[in-house]
Amino acid sequence: MLVSHYKTDGKPAGIRCVQLGDDLRCAIFGRPERPACCSGLQPQAEMCGTTRTEALAWLIQLETQTQPTARV
Repeated sequence: MLVSHYKTDGKPAGIRCVQLGDDLRCAIFGRPERPACCSGLQPQAEMCGTTRTEALAWLIQLETQTQPTARV
């Protein structure tokens, strides 16, 4: 995943994951400590697009659509 836009282990949505390396690859990919929201995400061609910008736009849209409703 390029950037996790989901709240995982206390990381706010939209903040770069600390496990994302300089090569933009997950440092814990395939390891048991990888959060379920990351390991459960199954990217498809439409999600990835043809550029990093397209992939990030898709993730931002997903985050917006799945955001919890603020409690008043």
